[in-house]
Amino acid sequence: MASVGRYLKKHIEALVKDVGIEAACELTGKSKATLGRYYSDYPEHEDRYMPVDAVAALEEAASYPHVTAALAELKGITLNFDESRRNSQSEGGVNSDVIALSQRFGMLMAEYHQSIEDGIITANEAKRLLKETLAIQKVLIDMKLHLEDEQA
Repeated sequence: MASVGRYLKKHIEALVKDVGIEAACELTGKSKATLGRYYSDYPEHEDRYMPVDAVAALEEAASYPHVTAALAELKGITLNFDESRRNSQSEGGVNSDVIALSQRFGMLMAEYHQSIEDGIITANEAKRLLKETLAIQKVLIDMKLHLEDEQA
């Protein structure tokens, strides 16, 4: 558990530094000293962790959800970070999603064709294929949400 604690503290520190110590103090209502204790590796602070509400407030302002990603990694879960905010309503509907899905699938097949031409898929080619696959997954999630909205 000690190694897990150190791992989380490093990500808490990255979160605070991402937001900035002054902004983190304002967002959480905590002092610099208190925030420092949350990621301190001194033995007297080993059982002190940032409260979940403070983590949520900081991750909303941060460029990346450091602590959430760390917790997911500890559980073996993979997160896909998407900078678009999920709470905003996307334009179009199922028809737009079908068109986007077709376009994305075409792009995936083009990437695959280009990657497999020499009989070997390199690491860079695999990354591009993964990127297209994740884009298709996002379109499918949008489609699912639109279908659920129409059903309700």
